[in-house]
Amino acid sequence: MLSMTRRNQPTSPMECILSAVFRFRRPLFSVLQFVLVAALLSACSTADTLEIATPQAEPSKYAAIVVDAEDGKVLYSVAADQTRYPASLTKMMTLYLMFEALQNGRLSRSSQIPVSANAAKQPASKLYMKAGTSIDVDTAIRALVVKSANDVATAVAEHLAGDEDRFARLMTAKARQLGMGRTVFTNASGLPDAGMRTTARDMAVLSLALRRDYPQYYSYFRLKSFEYRGKTIRGHNKILDMVSGADGIKTGYIKASGYNLAASVRRNGRSLVAVVMGGKSGSARNEHMAQLLNANLNRSSRYSLLRP
Repeated sequence: MLSMTRRNQPTSPMECILSAVFRFRRPLFSVLQFVLVAALLSACSTADTLEIATPQAEPSKYAAIVVDAEDGKVLYSVAADQTRYPASLTKMMTLYLMFEALQNGRLSRSSQIPVSANAAKQPASKLYMKAGTSIDVDTAIRALVVKSANDVATAVAEHLAGDEDRFARLMTAKARQLGMGRTVFTNASGLPDAGMRTTARDMAVLSLALRRDYPQYYSYFRLKSFEYRGKTIRGHNKILDMVSGADGIKTGYIKASGYNLAASVRRNGRSLVAVVMGGKSGSARNEHMAQLLNANLNRSSRYSLLRP
């Protein structure tokens, strides 16, 4: 479970001095202690204070969280427990249940998923599959990650649960099992529905669960494109190119949510997961996410000696 409070770090030179000194319970008599305190103080400067520019986002839609994936501690948090629309971040749970079915043998990567008339009529973004056709599981996963295809999401839901409503209930039950206490799914795609809700923290929990529970499938989230019927279909996750060490995971947008993004990065021995919701544009969301990831990677490294 993620920590419910934001990590506090020294915010002024004086606070840094006090933080360093009170790490020691005895008078600073030894040279060794003096050297160690000096090393701690060298990390303390106003330049190290985390400064994040105000995001280009609607205040009623914006939320963000950055989590240290190694220990679950929250490094940055704004409105992380306020409910928001997940949009296509919903498909991360659809994929989680697909990975679960792969692991328990209900599916194989070559299994065929039939496309119903209901699935075929779902609005874009989609693969424009025709009713009566089918799609293999491997391609379906790629389509969900890269294209965020709504017709594929519905086809998967119907194949695994009989109908999408039943699948949505399974999604919500799995969310509770994972600790996503404020999330309710009503469809497999994230298409607009008044009953759909989540939080930035819950989406971070899901992102961490995907990395932890299905490392054998997690590489799908690194995909920038895939081939389908002789065409190259490219994705929208620009963070994969913008942030060194980024390895996924999912974008999302509907008008009610603004531009959402869950991201993961592993760099220089550090590992973070972050969620941004409610961006005014895809580019504004991406820039804000890149700033959050880079700033918190730097802070995690600089304050490693000061962590409890």
